[in-house]
Order: sequence, then C-alpha cells, then structure tokens
Amino acid sequence: MVYDDGGEVSTIYWPNPYFSYWQNSRKIYNFSREAELDSTGHFLASDNATFDAADLGSTGVRRRLTLDTDGNLRLYSLDGEAWTVSWMGNSTGGRDEQVKFVALPHTDFWGFDLNNSEYLSLDACEAQCTGEPSCVVFQYKQGKGECYPKSLMFNGRTFPGLPGTAYLKVPADFNVPELRIHQWQTDDGLAIQEGIAGCDAAAPEVLLNVSGTAKMSSNQGKSLWFYFYGFLSAFFVIEVFVIAFGCWLFSKKGILSRPSELLAVEEGYRMITSHFRAYSYSELQTATRKFRAEIGRGGSGTVYKGVLDDDRTVAVKVLQDVSQSEEVFQAELSAIGRIYHMNLVRMWGFCSEGAHRILVYEYVHNGSLANVLFQGTGNSGGLLGWKQRFSIAVGVAKGLAYLHNECLEWIIHCDMKPENILLDDEMEPKITDFGLAKLLNRDGSDSGLSRIRGTRGYMAPEWVSSLPITEKVDVYSYGVVLLELMKGKRVSDWVVDGKEGLETDVRTVVKMIVDRSKRGDGGWVADLVDERLDGEYNHAQARIFAQLAVSCLEEDRNKRPGMKNVVQTLISADDESRDNEYPEI
Repeated sequence: MVYDDGGEVSTIYWPNPYFSYWQNSRKIYNFSREAELDSTGHFLASDNATFDAADLGSTGVRRRLTLDTDGNLRLYSLDGEAWTVSWMGNSTGGRDEQVKFVALPHTDFWGFDLNNSEYLSLDACEAQCTGEPSCVVFQYKQGKGECYPKSLMFNGRTFPGLPGTAYLKVPADFNVPELRIHQWQTDDGLAIQEGIAGCDAAAPEVLLNVSGTAKMSSNQGKSLWFYFYGFLSAFFVIEVFVIAFGCWLFSKKGILSRPSELLAVEEGYRMITSHFRAYSYSELQTATRKFRAEIGRGGSGTVYKGVLDDDRTVAVKVLQDVSQSEEVFQAELSAIGRIYHMNLVRMWGFCSEGAHRILVYEYVHNGSLANVLFQGTGNSGGLLGWKQRFSIAVGVAKGLAYLHNECLEWIIHCDMKPENILLDDEMEPKITDFGLAKLLNRDGSDSGLSRIRGTRGYMAPEWVSSLPITEKVDVYSYGVVLLELMKGKRVSDWVVDGKEGLETDVRTVVKMIVDRSKRGDGGWVADLVDERLDGEYNHAQARIFAQLAVSCLEEDRNKRPGMKNVVQTLISADDESRDNEYPEI
C-alpha cells in the first residue's frame, strides 16, 4: 500500500515512469504508520483505517494478518486445528482473472522453470501457463516444440540469435503497445531496428542485420580482432594482479600474520565446509580413529565419536541392514540434509561407498535424555529440575511438529523415545535418528511402512493392528515420554496400586490417571511427579502434562491431537503459570 501526504491510501500501484516522485505523489523516505490488532479482533491504524474480524469480541482466539500471494490482505483466526478467514481486504473476487500473452521475440529468461516439456503445440504450452497461477511467462521454441513455463523473470536477455519466443502473461485488458520498425540503408545492407512504443527510451534496442550477403567487411574483421586482443590483454593484467595480491596475502607481512584476521579466515573456511556433503570412508576412518570411540548402540546401528579435519567434533553412525541402493540412499539423505531446526540434530553428511552406509551428525555434548533422566550419567550431572523438564517437553514437541507439518518432506520418526532425544550445552533437546524410516508423500500414507518399527513400550497400537501408519504414532510415543519426564522413571518401572515387581504397561497407567482424576483426588498429580524434586514443581503445568499425555495415548489414533496442538497447549500452560512458579499443592 502507498500513502500520500494526507495519509490516504493510493490505489495507483504502478506510477507514471516519466514523472518525478513528487508528481506521482510518492515519498523517497520511509514515513511509517502504526497499526494495532487487539485481542478482540479490532484493527485500527494511525491513518484511521479500521476493520473488524467476523468473530469480533471473541477473546483468547489466535489471529494473524497476512498479505497472501494473490495480493489480497486477509485476517485469519485459529478455529480448533484450522485457520479460517475472518476478514479480507478484497472480497469481490470469485472469478478467474482473464489473461493474455505478449510475445517477446528472441528473448529468454534463464532459470526458474516450473517444468519443461517437448513436442507441445504453442496453444498447449500457453494453456499450461494459463492454468498455473505461479506462471508469469513461458518460453516456446519451435522445432521440437519445447515449452518452459517460468515462475520468475530473472536473467532475461534479448538477442537476434536466440531461438524461440518469450510470452509474458498480462491481464486481458492490458493495452499492448504497437511494435515500431525503423529501417535504414548501410554499407553492408539493410539494418532493421525493433522496439516497443511507449517503453523507456533508454532501454536497449535490438539491431538485426539482414544484409543479403553473408560476408563481413574487412573493417568489421579488424574490429573483431581488436576487441579479441584487447580482452586477452585485460584478462592477463587482472590475472597478474590477483596472483600478486595472493602472494602478499600469504606473506608474513600480510593480513594472515594478525591473529584476529587468521581466526576470521578459519571461521569462513568452517562455514564453507559445514554444508551437507558426502564423505569418503577413509575420511571417517581417520576422524574416528578406525571407529574406536563408541558412544552409543541401537537397533539401527552403532555411533562413534570423531573429529573432522576442521576440528569439528561429530557423531558418526554406522547403519546396519540397509538394503537400499546407493542412488535411493543418497536421494533420501539429500532431503534430510536440507532440514534444519533448533530441536533437531543437524546432519552434516554421509558416506555410501560400496556396502558402507554411514551418517555424520553434529555432536551433542550432554548425551541422551535417557541417561540424564533415568541414570544421572549425562555430561551435565545433577538432577533435571522442573523448568528443564518442561523446556525439554516443549522443544521435543516443536521438533516433531516441524517434521510432521513444516519441512519439505513429511517425515515420521517412528522411534520416539528418550534415547533419541539429546541434550546440548544449554540442556535444549535435539531429536536424532529422524528420517531413517521411509519418507512419506504428503497426500497420503505409505503402505511400505508395514514392518513393525520402534521400541517396546513406546509403540502405538496401530503397529500391530495392520492400520495405515501416520504421524499419530509419534504422538503416541511422545505421550509416553511426557509421563517419564514427570515421574523420572520408565513407565514399565512404575508402581501402580501397590503392585511392585511387575512390568507396568501404558494402558494401566492411563487408566489409573483417568480414574483418580475423576474421583477428584487432590493428590493424584503429586503422585505422578518425580519424588526427587521434593515438591519443587509447577502444579498447573504438571496437571496439563498428565492430561496431555492421556490425550496423546488414546487407543483411537483419530482422537490424539496433532503435534502443533500439543505445542500450543504447552506454550499456553507456560504463559498462564509464569507468574506463579510453585503454587501450593
């Protein structure tokens, strides 16, 4: 939106290019306005612009104001699990925009192809771009009928020798300017100048030499040789300068003799080498001293500690029983390598030489949640306090929500347990071993996930009931982790109804929690909290922990919440109890 001096919104988006900024009623400086969207759904700006949400007056509703890709400003309200439109700036739509195409001969915009096809007619290629909202221009080449719909117009150029034509999508009522053609006679034949009337006079023009002869005059030949030798001379001078500068840079008098500059260069090198890459088997052998320092072992493989050439400490996981081909293995890892979230362990690379299938992760110093919570053997030492446990629960929920809803590929962890939750120097959780199960398509479940995966005690019922596997199996496992965070013990070690020495299953614990909460027994929450905390915990948060765990452990997967809802519930619990850390129980 563009404001004029009076604070009114201008409806002219494209100004006259021949006018100065004051003639177009524009400002060359940023005169910012202020606006507020209050908790009831009322919007008010400093220029008196105002509107109300459809659910005006409803408090506690989360809302967001978004300028969508179609150019329309919309206000969304969170209704349960879905965002619904409660106001929009332009509500008069409802029909598809009519478009047409302007031909730009000998023009190409390199890159940003939505797709490419061959042996298509011009009409079929035009139909592809018309039916795709993100297509702004398409390139068409005769002969093979090559069609390239494009989403952005970058790297464009016009040259007489370029094959094909670019067709620019414009509104149907757009006034296409006339093509002007100027001709004049030259010594070498007829030259034609092409241009578009009404365009900037300073824009580059296309010159086409249509001389009847194909021979170049001797003067033209001399000019070409002159430019050629001039280019070589300039290139030689630049190369000599670069070599001389490099020698000075690495000399004792150069900047590398200063410690601060040396550290900066080393840091830049580390940034370059830290990208996801393939490692050779010999590199990883050297880094791990021939795989001597074992730091963990699980069903999917063994983990070793190592140090790379750039002094980064890494965790190297040697996978077992991987039957995928090298191409499929690398394809799946290329998707996982692009994933980055603060609550996910970063994968730095892999090795797929011969029969070796190895993953390279960042090294997380404090070890697994299982060691710290159950055994107290983590590098951090000491007992996890309630604030740390609550922070771990929120972080794990955010990591799973990212895998399920926000990353490029829909990833189900399939083995969520304390052993696969690592703690960094700040005791922030990082989920590891994600993506080792088969990646799923977003538009449906994958029947290939039929083999039982996971760990006993954390597995959802659908693993053994032949139901399709969805992200709700991770929600179930997360519910078990919540209970163990509260109690500081594995669920299988809990004592229920005074029965000791027997392995307790999840259903027994859930039934006990539900029964005691219905009876109104005030001490039922305290019985679920780790006795080692000596009452130093937030009662409201603990109650929400228990209720959320029961909800996640529903036998019917359709009744379990999504991880995004779990995150919202925990954040709300944190906000509500922040001013009352340890109330009376």
